[in-house]
Amino acid sequence: VQLQASGGGLVQAGGSLRLSCAASRNILGYYTIGWFRQAPGKEREGVSWISRSGGYTYYVDSVKGRFTVSRDNAKNTVYLQMNSLVPEDTAVYYCARPSERFWSPNSFDEFHYWGQGTLVTVSS
Repeated sequence: VQLQASGGGLVQAGGSLRLSCAASRNILGYYTIGWFRQAPGKEREGVSWISRSGGYTYYVDSVKGRFTVSRDNAKNTVYLQMNSLVPEDTAVYYCARPSERFWSPNSFDEFHYWGQGTLVTVSS
């Protein structure tokens, strides 16, 4: 099952973007979905995740209050709304899932399958 992130682009600091994550088959609802990013020259880092129902979300401190993760299982899509963007948010963003359906991860280390990323560039 392939995951595909989309919605990236070039935006000025203070602007907003909404990323989407879709799956090749209608299975997204079986998985907690995480968002990750990798800035140039840096390691990939976890940003946020959302439980299968959408009832639980997690954010790293650097994006709390600015990013919002949500999902629409009927549309087989998970979203990452990014507001008040800063140049440090520039990265390739990926969505990912755990290995097993119905698995509830406790850390970003438990996401093992990543989709194609989308580039977000924030200019100052």
